[in-house]
Amino acid sequence: MMMRKKTKMAWSVALSAAMAAGLLAGCGSNGGTESKSGSTAASSAKTESSASDTTDTSDRPTYKIATVRWTDTWPTDFLHEGVMKEIEDKMNINIDWQVYYNSDWSEQKSLLLASGDLPDAFLGSICLTQADMAQNKSAFLDLTDLIEKDMPNLKAAFEADPELKAVCTSRDGRIYSLPKKLPLRPKVCGDVMCINQEWLDNLGLETPKTYKELEEVLVKFATEDADGDGDPTNEIGITNAASSGLLSGDLRHILSPFGTMVSRDGNYMGLNGEGKPVFMPMEENYKEAVKWMRQLWEEGVVDPEYFTQDGSMQTAKQQADGGSQVGLIFGWTADAQVGPNVNQFKTLEAVEGYDGNHYVEAATNYLDISDRELMISKDCKDPDTLLKWADEFYTDLASLQTFYGSVGSQITDNGDGTYNVDVPSDGSSLDTSAWSNSLRDFGPKYMNEDFYDKVSLPEDQGDGVKLADDAINEKYVDTEKNCGFPMVQYTDEDLSRITAIGTDIYKYVEAQYAHWVVDGGIDDEWDSYIDQLKAMGIDEFLQIQTDAYNAYKENLAK
Repeated sequence: MMMRKKTKMAWSVALSAAMAAGLLAGCGSNGGTESKSGSTAASSAKTESSASDTTDTSDRPTYKIATVRWTDTWPTDFLHEGVMKEIEDKMNINIDWQVYYNSDWSEQKSLLLASGDLPDAFLGSICLTQADMAQNKSAFLDLTDLIEKDMPNLKAAFEADPELKAVCTSRDGRIYSLPKKLPLRPKVCGDVMCINQEWLDNLGLETPKTYKELEEVLVKFATEDADGDGDPTNEIGITNAASSGLLSGDLRHILSPFGTMVSRDGNYMGLNGEGKPVFMPMEENYKEAVKWMRQLWEEGVVDPEYFTQDGSMQTAKQQADGGSQVGLIFGWTADAQVGPNVNQFKTLEAVEGYDGNHYVEAATNYLDISDRELMISKDCKDPDTLLKWADEFYTDLASLQTFYGSVGSQITDNGDGTYNVDVPSDGSSLDTSAWSNSLRDFGPKYMNEDFYDKVSLPEDQGDGVKLADDAINEKYVDTEKNCGFPMVQYTDEDLSRITAIGTDIYKYVEAQYAHWVVDGGIDDEWDSYIDQLKAMGIDEFLQIQTDAYNAYKENLAK
């Protein structure tokens, strides 16, 4: 990976991180339709076309593909231009894009699936969940044999990276959706600790190296005049926002020195030091982590509104005018959390944990590799051609363009086999540009690692910042200690049982966590807590997860 320094510093709103704290009917006509808020696709559709293209494509077969965008503030022009149009033309087909938006998608999806009148395909894992696929399996094609026949690029990717195939192989050994692996990703693929260096300097403190030293620093942050305004009571050690994902985030963030890494799937599953699946909120190291968090609460480190405020209140404290009010934050990059106060913070090398290990989040299986990036409905009249079209996305250059934008617009071809990802000329951040001008995290893609060195990123924006930060902690990436429970496949019955059992279990452990941090009592209540989890079905839940993990490992070894 080459990176180049830009003289103008631009802080970027890392939309991918903010969104983690915060996507129709058979072969048909040409053109594209866009579903609007509160309306059906049929009544609110509008035709989109590339004004610059006058080629007669009326004799081509047309495929309707549904996709979901996070927000309607992002343009969709790129779907009809650049690399997207080049691949269409190469395959001599038309794509009629059915564009939905995340704010309305849940309701529209339910109506669409219930109608049975489906598009030829859905593109992007934001479209359908595993449960959606399981409940509507008869509506989608088994792609296993078609991949073998029509997709040489994907087959080569499977051979180069077995995890790519494992993540999309169902428990019956078949493949019902296409996968993706995001390119140019850091090894520490998750949020990192960033400490307020300005406060360290103001108080004459050294950078903490252990979790105990971190505690000592946070206590001083919270009890002394760290920001230098003369008031020692307006500083906050750590803060958060109340949500169902608070505990899951804490296990990957502030509690991570206790080896509490869990899946980003929200199921609280982790791997212990021996690589064995565990339900983290019933492990002894979890108990010790909660006791430490309780101590931080008693010492005044934890924001009193930690468990009650909303995200806007958290952001207001982190991005306060005149300087952040917070001493330690967690994010993809610091600018994603503290915005204009980014210069106060520096990425912290992972502190030594309770057992002498350094823990970082390496959630590559969840953040970088996933299934459900293209699902083809049984109403599609010619799936072979559509899969040949999709196979074109599994090339190095196509993957670069579907992640950042097209060559000639967002990327410069240097003419020697190397490429520059350009700083946006309109003043927007690189992250905003990428999400606005490409499929970004969604859709089929795979880039061979030997192509990485042919790509140059701006050093002071978005992914360039993250990759530079990665050098600080990549040495600690270890599959046994730091990878959360991977994205696994479940049987239809398993999915039903997980929902039935898991919903109440999640609520219970989340409530107990807040109670123990604020009120204490975990030692006295631990045995009854474990008994209650068993009464709620945790043993069955854990067995389902273990079976799914073992099946994943078996597929990985094939």
